[in-house]
Amino acid sequence: MTDDADHDDSRPSKSARKRQSDDLQTLGEALIALSDSELDGLPLPEPLRDAVLLARRITAHGGLYRQKQYIGKLMRKIDAEPIREALTAKRERERVEAIRFHRIEQWRERLLREGSEAVTALTAELPHVDSKAIGKLTERARKEQEQSSQKVTPAGRELFRALRDALSNTAP
Repeated sequence: MTDDADHDDSRPSKSARKRQSDDLQTLGEALIALSDSELDGLPLPEPLRDAVLLARRITAHGGLYRQKQYIGKLMRKIDAEPIREALTAKRERERVEAIRFHRIEQWRERLLREGSEAVTALTAELPHVDSKAIGKLTERARKEQEQSSQKVTPAGRELFRALRDALSNTAP
């Protein structure tokens, strides 16, 4: 009798199995949202890849719901950890890229707002930057912005690209 009780305690509870199943189904749904190139970069078995591709083509709500459940079922049969790690790494790359983009935007706005003082601050932070070129671009962008109703002008975009190149070798 105690052997049965010990055996029952070692198995996950029904609610734990349900949470795990739901987690795998959510992971499978994340696969549906990936682009083809991102999907190709993942270590997916062929039946799972086919199920994900089919789910993308299904438009009926009920059919898509059943296909997602099927994907969850396939996910339970494989080791999902490499897939989870790849998706986590993708999200981290996107997060870092968003931080870098915001940093470039902040520098551009500061340069347009403050002018040469901001160029000096940028040069202090990034000694390798060509301060003369950034200064010229900043002045050109400021003049274009004064003459135009557009918030971002061609010189402003050029300034953004120059800042992106300058900040590409630094941490976010």
